[in-house]
Amino acid sequence: MKLQKIVLASTATVLAISTGFAFAQFQKPEDAIKYRQSAFTVMANSFSKIGAIVKGEAPYNKDEVAKNAAVVAMISTLPWQAFGPGTEGGKAQSDIWSDNAKFKAASDKMQLAAIDLNKAAQSGDLDSIKKAFGAVGTTCKGCHDDFRKK
Repeated sequence: MKLQKIVLASTATVLAISTGFAFAQFQKPEDAIKYRQSAFTVMANSFSKIGAIVKGEAPYNKDEVAKNAAVVAMISTLPWQAFGPGTEGGKAQSDIWSDNAKFKAASDKMQLAAIDLNKAAQSGDLDSIKKAFGAVGTTCKGCHDDFRKK
C-alpha cells in the first residue's frame, strides 16, 4: 500500500506539472473531447465499483476499494487539461468557457474530494469511505448540474 501511495503522489505531481503543456498535444478539438470523455468514463467505472459496496450491493473488499479509490484520485487530475479554448462540444456546456473560474473551482473541489476518498479507502474504515464517497458524489453532481448538458 505504501508503494501505491508513493506512485499515486508522484503521478499526480507529474500530471499537475504537465497539465499546462498537455493542451498542445490535442491535434483537433475532437481529440480533446474524446480524451476528457474517456477520463471521465474510467473514473466513473472505478467510482461505481466503490458505490456498489457503499450501497450494500457488493461485499466490502478493502483491497478492491483501495485500488478503485486510487484510480479515481489519479484520474480526477486528467480531464481538465482537455477543456482548453476551442474544445467546446461533447456534453460540455458553454459555461465552462464563459465562467471558467467557477468551473476550475468545481474541478478543484472534486479532485480534493477524490483525494479524501482515497485516504479513507487506504485506511479501510468503511464509515469514512461512505462519507468520503458521498462527498465525491456531491461534487460530481454539482459540476454536472452546472456544466454538463442535460
